Amino acid sequence: MSGRRSRELDSFRYAISGIAGALKSERHMKFHMLAAVAVVVLSALLGISRSEWLWILAAIALVLVSELFNTAVERAVDLASPEIHPLAKTSKDVAAGAALVAALFALFVGALVLGPHIWTAIIDR
Repeated sequence: MSGRRSRELDSFRYAISGIAGALKSERHMKFHMLAAVAVVVLSALLGISRSEWLWILAAIALVLVSELFNTAVERAVDLASPEIHPLAKTSKDVAAGAALVAALFALFVGALVLGPHIWTAIIDR
């Protein structure tokens, strides 16, 4: 394997390791991953359209990426500032706030996309 290809493969492995580490250590990441799986299964059962899939998958990706960045910021701040410092707290709070905004966006997307399908499924019973 060429040196470049080996480095690319290493980069991919590091990325997978980062995702796996976040899943292993972060309670919110586990919750969001389980929620994502549940939403994907429900979406498939409800037969949503291609454009609805795009919204659902984009919302899921946004939440997972936000949680990964939040974890990275928390770890970096803990390393740089092991003692309690107002700027460290602000950095962590802002990262957590970004993850919350992403989760709320995903909740609204889920309600707008899946709500009508769920309602129709209930009415048709």
